[in-house]
Amino acid sequence: MKLSDRAFAGIIHKALDRIPAEISVHLENVAITVEKRPSRELLEELGLPPDEVLFGVYQGESLPEQSLTYPPLYPDSIILFKEPLEDACETIEELTEEIEITVVHEVAHFFGIGEERLVELGYE
Repeated sequence: MKLSDRAFAGIIHKALDRIPAEISVHLENVAITVEKRPSRELLEELGLPPDEVLFGVYQGESLPEQSLTYPPLYPDSIILFKEPLEDACETIEELTEEIEITVVHEVAHFFGIGEERLVELGYE
């Protein structure tokens, strides 16, 4: 599936609308951006192999890492990777659901919830 950037942005908005309010309230100060694919440098930084499929990444300081005396220098962000998401999905509904899951997954990182716990909760 290959979509225009505009169509992809529309699907992101639909996916965000599906996220429960108790989670989406934490997105108010989080920038959501889109890149085609993760860079090699980012994958290296995350300790992932160059062929790793990555749908999104949270960038910023999680709540457990934040300090009142040293606030974060930059706003938190979630980067969604358009091409891996498109490649993994066959329908608009699938893509919408995968974006929703990816954003929820990345918001969980804000709260300091790690990969193992996300798998336990059903977000793989």
